[in-house]
Amino acid sequence: MNRSLNPEFLREITTRLEQAHKALSRRYPGASGERQPMHVVYGGAHLFRSGTARRLGELALKSLDDYGADFAAFAKAAGLTGSSGLPDSSDAVATIAKSIETDPQAVKCENPAAWLAHTIYKRIREKLRREPVEDLRIDFEDGYGNRPDDEEDGHAAAAASELSAGMNAGELPPFIGIRIKPFNEELRDRSIRTLDIFLTELAAKSRGQLPGHFYVTLPKVALPDEVAALADVCSRLEPQLDFEPGALRIELMVETPRAILNERGEANLLALVSAARGRCAAVHFGPYDYTASLHIAATYQPITHFSSDFARGFIQVALAGTGIRTADGPTNIMPISPHRPTKDGTVLSKRQLEENREAVHRGWRIHFENVRRSLANGYYQGWDLHPAQLPARYAAVYSFFLENLDPAAERLRNFIDKAAQATRVGQVFDDAAMAQGLLNYFVQGINCGALTPDEVERLTTLSASDLRAGSFLKILTQRQA
Repeated sequence: MNRSLNPEFLREITTRLEQAHKALSRRYPGASGERQPMHVVYGGAHLFRSGTARRLGELALKSLDDYGADFAAFAKAAGLTGSSGLPDSSDAVATIAKSIETDPQAVKCENPAAWLAHTIYKRIREKLRREPVEDLRIDFEDGYGNRPDDEEDGHAAAAASELSAGMNAGELPPFIGIRIKPFNEELRDRSIRTLDIFLTELAAKSRGQLPGHFYVTLPKVALPDEVAALADVCSRLEPQLDFEPGALRIELMVETPRAILNERGEANLLALVSAARGRCAAVHFGPYDYTASLHIAATYQPITHFSSDFARGFIQVALAGTGIRTADGPTNIMPISPHRPTKDGTVLSKRQLEENREAVHRGWRIHFENVRRSLANGYYQGWDLHPAQLPARYAAVYSFFLENLDPAAERLRNFIDKAAQATRVGQVFDDAAMAQGLLNYFVQGINCGALTPDEVERLTTLSASDLRAGSFLKILTQRQA
């Protein structure tokens, strides 16, 4: 065919675009493929002990036993899909549970709501015994407050000692860290002093070892200079304490309008992340401080406020493809019973017991709905503030994955069978980007315990090594080879 563009011109265009795309890939390398925890539990530093994660699991199980004694009761309390049709009778519930244990596939076809509720309940209980907390922050900020210097010094040293003991005993969650105070004018010196004492004590106790996936969380960030200062502190501490270079990873908290837009009206998030000089691993959104800074009345500050949704969307757009994880904020309504037995052994009245049940169920349902909303909006991590929130957290996460398991598996399996050609299952059209999204869905589901590797392989034909690859393109290349 006759052409007008000469080879030299085309080579120039190609070279220019190759260089531009390489630069873009360096700035936006994509997801790291590492596990992302489904939540992070914040707890006051003065309360932290080496066995805190285990203890939180025990308290979560007690809450589940007290107010969701069987799978049907808990499903109704949390608001699981189809739960309204489940029986109230304990005998009827036990009969269904026995049927599911005997032939789960048959019950799944005949009574999917019962299968879903039973499966989620069983996996939640297993999770709370095995790994109740995925991520934990030893909090010296809002969960701790402002105290005299000698008191905070003592708590910083004690928390580090407990962390070292947890490392030795193998009791720490997979992810853990410390939240210091903000680097504003009032609290900066106190914040650095706490971090210094904590890490110095930890290094002495652990001989220069840090727990795996350890993070330093900086709240209420407004200026790149604040992040750069924390990075400088980390760079100075690492060689002095025999930590590996770059071992102190940083998380940033978006809780102020200036974290979104700077004084010139420019997007500020990438500047904040860049100021960490490669140390930033995640950005967490704090909706309540953020909406308060916009002068939104406390009554109208729920996590679902439009202003919070705007900030979440902005964070996602700014950080998409950077490999920086994002996390949503907490539900501030706790599933806590208002009435407790007195020390003299006085028994609660029937009305008080009912009010306790209603309060816990209301807290579970609100947290369940908030977590499901975050997941639907692409936020796979969020905050928990109380152990009684853990059952609702895992119920929301597990239902999110299990409700869509079969159709998602069919779509991915169909795409694999067609060797990466665009395909259609029913009315759903998929291309390569959707296939990667489906793969991420299964990897996330396995990491958090919602799905098992065996059922994913059975439904999708993807092996454990396929899932570890984390790339749909790599899987296709391996299979073609």
